[in-house]
Parts: sequence; structure tokens; C-alpha cells
Amino acid sequence: MRTQGFVLTEIGEAHRAFSFQEIEIAPLLPDEVLIESEAFGLNYADVMARLGLYREAPPRPCVIGYELVGRVTEVGANADPSLVGQRVLAFTRFGAYAKHAKTTANAIVSIDDMPAHEALPFATQGVTAHYMAEVLSPIQAHDHVLVHAAAGGVGSFLVQLAKLKGATVYGKIGNDAKKAYLQALGADLVINYKKEDYFTTLAQHLGAQKLSVSFNAVGGLTSKQDLKLMGPGGRLFLFGGADLATRKGLIGKLSFLWEMGLILPVGLMMQSKSLLGVNMLKIADQQPLVIKQSMQAMLLRYKNGELQLPQITNYSSSDFVQAHDALGKGQTTGKIVVSWA
Repeated sequence: MRTQGFVLTEIGEAHRAFSFQEIEIAPLLPDEVLIESEAFGLNYADVMARLGLYREAPPRPCVIGYELVGRVTEVGANADPSLVGQRVLAFTRFGAYAKHAKTTANAIVSIDDMPAHEALPFATQGVTAHYMAEVLSPIQAHDHVLVHAAAGGVGSFLVQLAKLKGATVYGKIGNDAKKAYLQALGADLVINYKKEDYFTTLAQHLGAQKLSVSFNAVGGLTSKQDLKLMGPGGRLFLFGGADLATRKGLIGKLSFLWEMGLILPVGLMMQSKSLLGVNMLKIADQQPLVIKQSMQAMLLRYKNGELQLPQITNYSSSDFVQAHDALGKGQTTGKIVVSWA
């Protein structure tokens, strides 16, 4: 079928990189569903794709985007026909920047009349946080936890999940305006890395104590520094490379890799430290039920009053370019939602 959407046609600033146009959606596979979208969310990985720095992105021209809220209009031969007409939150393997998108039936959750802006944070961002903090290596009450980009959608959920476990949480930000927000979520120490060296500040604050966990979506030198702060049993989660977006050309990319350093498995073993790489698209490909279960678990915690929504910024589709630019420039906090209405 044909629909309309924001197509990524070239690398660069949002106003130049995207074109709103008609697109063709391939026929449904047996386990897929088609959804008519009412709203979709933006994630920093989308910015990386726009800048040509995300290897998982499909060849241009393409429609990116990982999540939407909408109503199921069609199902594949092996999908439950009762899904037709249900209003759902969906995790997509790209395609969410369109008025219609398809995904596997195992990657959707019924949300009834829950507002789109409330539901969307629990797709990509909520799922990523839950998978790392509750599934892959659950946080413990005695843990000292560092969250990079702590005021973002994933970061704000990680802060809350860690505090629910009783952990001590250190939030790293780049704007003082986000400090009060993180403190309200329960962060024990908030560090503005643009005003002070986070490594030095955190080392002084920890004293004889060592860092237990780092949730790092930045990469570069920070990954090496985080490992130095950790003691035995420390876990470094790498789930993004935002620092790469600040590097220019091949030299910049090489310096990014050089700063991360060479990490030998035997060295991690001898120090009893763990490096955990997380790419939710890979998990969605091989274990889609993990995505569904994580969405359900996070939505339940929200409904039970255990989680606060991240700050939500709503945009209409006519302001899509401004929304993408704001995210890329670090001018946003929490979740960005784009509505078609």
C-alpha cells in the first residue's frame, strides 16, 4: 500500500536530510501487523542515523523511527485477527516516521485509551532501560550507579529503576536546567560535565567506594574512565555513541575509537568486571518477546504509580524538523513526541 512519511534522503541537518513524501509499504509477512499511526517518538539513535553514524540504519532513501502509537488495520496470515481495531504501542524496526507502519505482532502492546504521549516513552526508551536494569544484569540495592545523559528518556527511567532497587545514583548532565528534574527523580548526585570533570568529581565523591554500574550512551573516553572507577563486580553498559556525533570526518571517528581503548577479555576476567553491549534492534530481531515483555512491565509499573513519565515535549508533524534539530542539539529533556493530527 501507499502512505506518506518523512523520508531520510541525505546526511546532514534535519531540514535538508528529510523529505515528506509518498512511500510504498511492502506486503505484510505472515507474523506482521499494519498500524495506522497517530503519533511517533524520536530517539537519539535517529539523530545518529541522520548524521550517517548509525550502521543499523537502512540504505537511503529510507524511513527511520522505532516506535508509534496507532490502531491495527491489517494482520498477516499467522497473526491474531482479533488484533484488528486495537489501539497499540508498537516497537518498529524502522518505518515509524510514516502515517502507516508495520511490525511483528510480538512487538505490540494494547493500550486502549492511554494518551499517545504517555505511552510512547515506554517503547524504545522504556524497553532499553528495563532490559539493561532488570533483565540483562539487574541492579542491586548496594550498587553505586552512574547514568550518562541522565535527563534523557532512557536515563530518566534508569535513574528511577535504580532508586526503586535502593541503589545510590549519580546522574551526568550537560545543562544545569536539568538538575532539579533529576533531583526530583531521586538522583543522589548530579554532575554537569560541561562545568566540571565528571571523572574527578565522581572519584572524589566515591572515596574508597567503587562504582558498581555505568549506563553509558556516550562512548569515547568516558567508557575507559568508567572502567577505572569500577571495582570488582562492576558492569559497564554501552548502548550508544553520542560522543561520535561531535567528531568530524575519518580522523574524528578514529579518535573516538582510540579513546575507548583496547579492552581484552582476559583483563576483564582478572578484574572481575563486565562490558555489556546493548543494541535493542538486535534483541528485537532475535527475541521480540523480550521487547513485548519489557513494554508490559514498564507500563504496569507506571500504572501502579512506581514510575514517573520523563518530561514530554509534544510537536505536531508540521514541526518535525524543529523537533529533530532540538534533539540533536541537546536542547530537550525526556521524550519528544510527534503527532500527525
